[in-house]
Amino acid sequence: MSVRWYVVHTQAQGEGRADLNLRQQGFVTYLPRYLRSRRHARRTETVVRPLFPRYLFVALDVARDRWRAVQSTFGVSNLVVIGNDPVPLPDGVVDEIRAREGEQGYVKLGLPPGIRPGSPVRLVDGVFADYRGVLERLADDRRVAVLLNLLGREVRVFVPAASVGAA
Repeated sequence: MSVRWYVVHTQAQGEGRADLNLRQQGFVTYLPRYLRSRRHARRTETVVRPLFPRYLFVALDVARDRWRAVQSTFGVSNLVVIGNDPVPLPDGVVDEIRAREGEQGYVKLGLPPGIRPGSPVRLVDGVFADYRGVLERLADDRRVAVLLNLLGREVRVFVPAASVGAA
């Protein structure tokens, strides 16, 4: 066997605690985080949030490592398993997430480089997968408005920014 990435389900808001405790036991972990703007009481502040709330990744060789110790780690609810065996992530998932990290180590959400309002785009997933259109505007920090030509007229659809690729 070789080392693969597995998914750990954590306790509510316990991602950091689970990450720390797993690292202290000698496990290699990855907790992707991003920066989010939050408004409260007329103030806007930037806070760090986990990209996948209640989840983190751990690198294991299930034939060699004591992977059952993950289950009893403080802050962990369980390791994602089918039956009694942990389920590995498909190869490259963690690498793809890490490729989107900025210089501070936070995952950058939003549009791929070079795409801006007015650019021709292609939708890569969802109901309108493989449709082509024009990026109209950024709706917020997670969604974009795309103009699609449907039934002979332009229709505005809102999709996650991650669903947009270059045409």
